[in-house]
Amino acid sequence: MSGKFPAVPISDAADYTAQYFKRLYEASETIRPDAMRAAADLLRSTIEAGRWVYACGNGGSAAICNHLHCDFGKGIRTGTNLRPRIHSLSAHLEMITAIGNDFSYDDIYAYQLSGIGEPGDLLITVSSSGNSENIVRPLQWARDNGLRTIALTGFDGGRSAPLADVNIHVAANNYGIVEDVHQSVMHILAQFVRQSVMPAGDIATLKF
Repeated sequence: MSGKFPAVPISDAADYTAQYFKRLYEASETIRPDAMRAAADLLRSTIEAGRWVYACGNGGSAAICNHLHCDFGKGIRTGTNLRPRIHSLSAHLEMITAIGNDFSYDDIYAYQLSGIGEPGDLLITVSSSGNSENIVRPLQWARDNGLRTIALTGFDGGRSAPLADVNIHVAANNYGIVEDVHQSVMHILAQFVRQSVMPAGDIATLKF
């Protein structure tokens, strides 16, 4: 992991931009190729088996999960014979606030997952720190109940990293940079799985 960014004030917006994009590229280079291969295999096999893919995260990571719902559910399906079954646990405000109010905010995702998750399903968590309790708990529940798991993490990986079957780790310590790379990882997985089952002629003509 490179040094803190920013570590000192940067007075020029163009200079900040250049340094940000430099750090963004460096962060993308820290993702292990074997983790991406394993994640893509898990995602495709889960979809092909007709099992569910769930996703959860907080803040900007919740937005990535909701975007994932769209790109996995519609994007992967478009032009293929795959029929992804995707659900973002971060998308239903009424459910989240009911669980948080009546039980605990730490259980907003684990409680949802425990009601609908089945062995063979896949849970994808997105957490820059990897330490959010409401992310760790569904990972542990999934591990204990036969679901497969992918954790997208940043910083030092936190408690999420060792719990997941596959940890896609971004070794960076700036939230924006970690989230930008996580968003790219989401797009890469969706596009890779889609093109992997498409005829070559369709890949050449359809937009991705």
